[in-house]
Amino acid sequence: MTDTNVVAINGIAKRFAGHVAVEGLSLQVPKGVVYGLLGPNGAGKTTTIRMIMNITIPDEGTIELFGDRLGGRHHSARIGYLPEERGLYRKMRVRDMLVFLAEAKGVERARGAAKADEWLRRLDLAEWGPRKVEELSKGMQQKVQFIGTMLHEPELLILDEPFAGLDPINQQVLKDIIVHLSRSGATIIFSTHQMDVAEKICDHVCIIAQGRKVLDGGLSEVKRVHGGTHVAVAFEDTVASGEAMRAVVDLVAAADDSGVFAELKLKEGVDPQVVLERLMRTGARIRRFERIEPSLNRIFLDKAGPRAVSAAPTEVAHA
Repeated sequence: MTDTNVVAINGIAKRFAGHVAVEGLSLQVPKGVVYGLLGPNGAGKTTTIRMIMNITIPDEGTIELFGDRLGGRHHSARIGYLPEERGLYRKMRVRDMLVFLAEAKGVERARGAAKADEWLRRLDLAEWGPRKVEELSKGMQQKVQFIGTMLHEPELLILDEPFAGLDPINQQVLKDIIVHLSRSGATIIFSTHQMDVAEKICDHVCIIAQGRKVLDGGLSEVKRVHGGTHVAVAFEDTVASGEAMRAVVDLVAAADDSGVFAELKLKEGVDPQVVLERLMRTGARIRRFERIEPSLNRIFLDKAGPRAVSAAPTEVAHA
């Protein structure tokens, strides 16, 4: 492990009663990045995180944190962990619970109280500080748990589906905080199956499917290496778009089609101009047609879909 890597995983595996959750997984998380650990539900993301946190012990392989072999709890004060399964003390008052969580991470009580107040104000929860946790909505509880993860100013922040239960406004608030923390030097492992969110905030992505890595690299490099010609098409209405899409089906290798918008991966050698001409001959009114990089969602579907089960890992140079 180099000085620039906060986490190094080497060939780890975990099996439960004959079920293979993770198999032969190796990855490196560079310092100061937002690292997306991506995959469908059941891919092994949470099991991997639990092994990084030393909650679950790998059957095989090794894990290093901050250059040291994983073992014991001596890294705890340097890590903030937001698990997928939320857990708050429902009968405690919000501010009291946050101060308690800060003290559990070694933060002096007065400083913990000041930090709790600062974060409650920042996330528009100041008036809820004296209230019991059980009085808060699900979204508010999610924000409170996020605050509890942050109070000791961790160097490594591990977030497992952090946006679950949040409305779009609060999702954006957390996205902005995550990006700011990364730019301030923190390292963030961000686990999700929401590709649109990951594409907006991740510097580096690792896609796993059925416990195996199928792609790993810097986001821009992943898009470049994925290859193929991709175009985005936006239609005026869904009725005309259906006929238009049928007219080009023989030119398209894969498509994400919502009705009024489509991302098309063209077959090898197909000229985008030919696709546009054929679309227009159907009479469809087109608001947008442009050549684009493949979206992370398209890459995810290609690599973590049914065909990815037997695919060999694709390595991309680390950014």
